[in-house]
Amino acid sequence: MKSRFLQNTLKKKDSSPLSRIIVLTGARQTGKTTLARHCYPKYKYLSIEDPVLRIQYKKLTAAQWKEFYQEAILDEVQKEPVLVESIKSVYDQYDNVRYILLGSSQLLLLQKVKESLAGRCLIEDVLPLTLPEILTNSWSESPSYSYFQKYLHSYSCPDSLPSFELYPDYSSRMKVFHYYLINGGYPALVNEKLSEDDRFEWLKNYVRTYLERDIRDIAEIKSLEPFVKVQRMTALLTAQLVNFSNLGNEADVSSKTAQRFLQYLEISYQTIMLQPWFNNKIKRLVKTPKLHYLDPGVQRAILQKKGELTGNEFESAIVAEIYKQVKVIGFTGNFYHLRTHDGAEVDLLLETETGYLAFEIKMSNNIGSKDARHLRSLSKILDKPIIHSFILSNDNNIKQIDENILSFPAAMFLT
Repeated sequence: MKSRFLQNTLKKKDSSPLSRIIVLTGARQTGKTTLARHCYPKYKYLSIEDPVLRIQYKKLTAAQWKEFYQEAILDEVQKEPVLVESIKSVYDQYDNVRYILLGSSQLLLLQKVKESLAGRCLIEDVLPLTLPEILTNSWSESPSYSYFQKYLHSYSCPDSLPSFELYPDYSSRMKVFHYYLINGGYPALVNEKLSEDDRFEWLKNYVRTYLERDIRDIAEIKSLEPFVKVQRMTALLTAQLVNFSNLGNEADVSSKTAQRFLQYLEISYQTIMLQPWFNNKIKRLVKTPKLHYLDPGVQRAILQKKGELTGNEFESAIVAEIYKQVKVIGFTGNFYHLRTHDGAEVDLLLETETGYLAFEIKMSNNIGSKDARHLRSLSKILDKPIIHSFILSNDNNIKQIDENILSFPAAMFLT
């Protein structure tokens, strides 16, 4: 079993009167049930997926919930949204009840939660494993912060050796990094007894299950073929700007339908849509969103692809990992990409209260001064100071490119 950053957050909230209802939502198979049952072993576990028991749970009064299920985990609660009203009623009538609600279809669950439990619950996303979490060996082993996460706590770069290869744990960290690029971060796949073919087969089945269950639940699509076309096109176009008209034409649907399908992918935790950073006063900035798959294993399974990554796939894998690592430590920030009409671009901007962190992502093994050319001109465009800029790549050497621009091996920076 792999440990999770979120377990410490949940344990700290365990006795808080403001966290009597906790909602854990995320994609299917990200470990919500395992996490909840580990963190709350004394809670009764109720599977709302069981159609027979589901009917019985609906009949319970608030007093009966209080008497028999004072502390409980309700799994797949989006299957019976009326139960959210039941939990609300129990919460309002009794002070000593605590519930964990789990759901894998964000839209269905969160709409009901926001309507019924506003101000009454804590909502946490359970994302695929981060690299520091993959490096753990048991629940009792707390994940160590990555170099990046340590930086976020102080905005100061920790001391580092001139080359990643000099670190005694270089081999183990590189192994985990390469594992992630190929297989992604779903907990079921970290079992060392699985072969690469086993993992690939699991991912293909995951994609099929996602189509057959999550998308039908969320969108009530009668025919999946148009959605499958859009899904495949987005997997091919990961780390690229999204043109809804072109996407619709390629998939034989309207641009509005293509846009709606992309929203389904995003709300079901399959993709991240990076919004463009732009200031209305600056007309030369591109105002088109950029799509990234949240898990490289899923993206490759959609394409039924094995072998080496493309530059765009590498970029998406790094952006997704940065996104997850920011989220799991509760850091507050907004994510953007930036591109000008004359071709200058920055792959990722993380906006904080005081300024921006900028990231350029290269698959190259040898980073030089020219790779920082777009980062150097950023200060003339942005509305806040640049706290620091980073180039993340496969170059194992740590390099000071400019006064405020550092080049790091991505594997070192994120493990």
